[in-house]
Amino acid sequence: MSRKHPIISITGSSGAGTTSVKKTFEQIFFREKVNAAYIEGDAFHRYDRAEMRAQMAKEADRGNKHFSHFSPETNLFEELERAFRDYGETGTATTRHYVHDAEESALHGAAPGTFTDWKRLPENSDLLFYEGLHGAVVTDKVNVARYADLKIGVVPVINLEWIQKLHRDRSARGYSTEAVTDTILRRMPDYIHYICPQFTETDINFQRVPTVDTSNPFIARWIPTPDESMVVIRFKNPRGIDFPYLLSMLPQSWMSRANSIVCPGAKLDLAMQLILTPLIMQLIERKRSLK
Repeated sequence: MSRKHPIISITGSSGAGTTSVKKTFEQIFFREKVNAAYIEGDAFHRYDRAEMRAQMAKEADRGNKHFSHFSPETNLFEELERAFRDYGETGTATTRHYVHDAEESALHGAAPGTFTDWKRLPENSDLLFYEGLHGAVVTDKVNVARYADLKIGVVPVINLEWIQKLHRDRSARGYSTEAVTDTILRRMPDYIHYICPQFTETDINFQRVPTVDTSNPFIARWIPTPDESMVVIRFKNPRGIDFPYLLSMLPQSWMSRANSIVCPGAKLDLAMQLILTPLIMQLIERKRSLK
């Protein structure tokens, strides 16, 4: 971790809502005049879209039915660790962009489903912000988690996550329920081994829990709304957290454990603003005190 060049990593499973969380951070950065550099997790996938499909077909022919975007074999974990380490030491690092669609293609000048060239991040940023699948990953070869100063986990309970993925892939990508189910099954071993363990490394977890019946996610007609959900907020180290203040500012919230708050799902954005703003400013003030 670096006092001079702090790093914030947001880690979530696919479809967990990390993009919405990123927008909350951007609001905080704008309001507090924090100049952030950004790294996107999918920039460190090993294969582009066509290569991944080809590699998946090869692995299927070999009998590997669990080849996924979650594993070390399909990601550049060493390069991601190096980017975190370089930023902590120098205030800059090398990254690239994965181009998702035609809109991003026009912006970056690369075809959808491909990567842009590797480039150095702009210098003189206040902090580095990572959002993706592996911001706190630890394997026998790499330890990305040790380089981040503030690690945030964002994950729904598993049935809700499956509902979100089913709805997104069917509506946005045109997949059938059977195809999405096959994807969930294919990813499950890597999810267990490389995604779940990261939420033990994170400093704060935000977990959305539906309060409606999601017992069969494969037939659910709609995603539970924020008003039909609660959010469990777990602090790895609760020391210094002003729980009475948070409870007073988040109506209908309560403490379920000595390090956990539960609040209405519709209050997630407010909860993040209240909890994360002072933590971000602590990193910035610590950085500026060194100048």
